[in-house]
Amino acid sequence: MSEGQGGSNMLLDTTDCLEAVGVFRGWKNFFFLIVLLCLLLLQGSFWLVETGYVQADGVKSDAPAVVNVEAVPVKQVSADANEPVADANKPVADANKPVEDANKPAKAVSKKPVQKTKSLFGLNITFEHLVWVINIANAVLILASVLYCLAILFSLKVSLIGRIGGISHISRAFFISLIMVVLLIPWQKIFGGMVTGAIFTPCELAKCRAVCPGSEMLGVVLYYLRFSAFMVLTLLLLLLSQMRTCRWTKAILRRLEVI
Repeated sequence: MSEGQGGSNMLLDTTDCLEAVGVFRGWKNFFFLIVLLCLLLLQGSFWLVETGYVQADGVKSDAPAVVNVEAVPVKQVSADANEPVADANKPVADANKPVEDANKPAKAVSKKPVQKTKSLFGLNITFEHLVWVINIANAVLILASVLYCLAILFSLKVSLIGRIGGISHISRAFFISLIMVVLLIPWQKIFGGMVTGAIFTPCELAKCRAVCPGSEMLGVVLYYLRFSAFMVLTLLLLLLSQMRTCRWTKAILRRLEVI
């Protein structure tokens, strides 16, 4: 009886662990899809600006434009009685100049040609639209990546407690996802540019895009490494972590002789 009760208790514990694994696996896959979608949106926003489909307006200053008032100095009329008579006749000769200038035809004001925005799949996307997309994707990406890492951590704990197997796969998946979260965090907002993260803001994209055409080869390489290669690296880490969790699931089913 004692052996039968012990076996039944182990079976119940294993069943509970499998139910917990199913719950964490479902949420893990859900957060994986959200992180993947946000990474693709950020990378797509960068290439829309880079290929010229969307013109980056840059950072607009709120300071009023300064008008140069030093064009023609105005001479003050001297009230000195000892002023020579010859100097007093100069304003009379100068007074006829505005009349001659007034008869000249007005110069045509040259207007800058309006840049036509390219349409993508019939949609006219502006930089203001990309600002909303990038800001929302950044906020969702940080939250979803942290929750994705926590879901893998809880799955690791269930595997350790229930002894259901696949510990090596889920452990590697957790550390890979942890590295991905660390790379995603915008450290440039904390350390002032000494260390940067994969997430970028619209202001950073607009400033770097404006400076990139006139930069040297090293600056161009760093530009693409910052906004493209860094994001691709985090995407590869995400996919590698998800592959490890899939191997973990197969190892559990193999150990329980389900497949």
